[in-house]
Amino acid sequence: MILVIRFIGILNAAIWLGAAVFFTFFAAPAFFSGDIKNFGLHPFWPGAMAQLVIARYFQLQHICAALALAHLFAEWVYLGRPLHRFNLGVLLGLFLVGLAGGLWLQPKMKQLNLTKYSMGPDYKPVPMADARRIQAAQSFSRWHGVSQIINLATLGGLAIYFWRVIHPPDNLRFVGAPKFRS
Repeated sequence: MILVIRFIGILNAAIWLGAAVFFTFFAAPAFFSGDIKNFGLHPFWPGAMAQLVIARYFQLQHICAALALAHLFAEWVYLGRPLHRFNLGVLLGLFLVGLAGGLWLQPKMKQLNLTKYSMGPDYKPVPMADARRIQAAQSFSRWHGVSQIINLATLGGLAIYFWRVIHPPDNLRFVGAPKFRS
């Protein structure tokens, strides 16, 4: 059972970190690459497609964070491993950042992107004042920068969490180390 718990924890951390690296450095930039621009799409559509992928990415973050918290508590209860404040802090930080990003920042940026390109919630053009569109474009740029910084910080936190999962401390709460005396 100990090996199963460890395997689930390592697998979850690997998937979580791998998805974050893939999304940050490969998937998200692909939507705004020259290849996509060569398709001749309106500038709104790559951003709209990226928003759909970002929503799925945050769902994956929520699932992985919940599994990681469950894994941490399973190790605490089943293996008798003490809860380290650092591990718990990193994990709770990642969980809260994921919730804030998926439930607040991503919908806000989606709405700003729609306003920037005069689109309605059904992705159909709607009349909109130029001043409102310009303000939405400026606000979107600022929030996009903030989201990129948060995403890179999340990557750092995930790397730390992954390292801590694959290198757990050996101190168990109920099992004492044998003492050898000569």
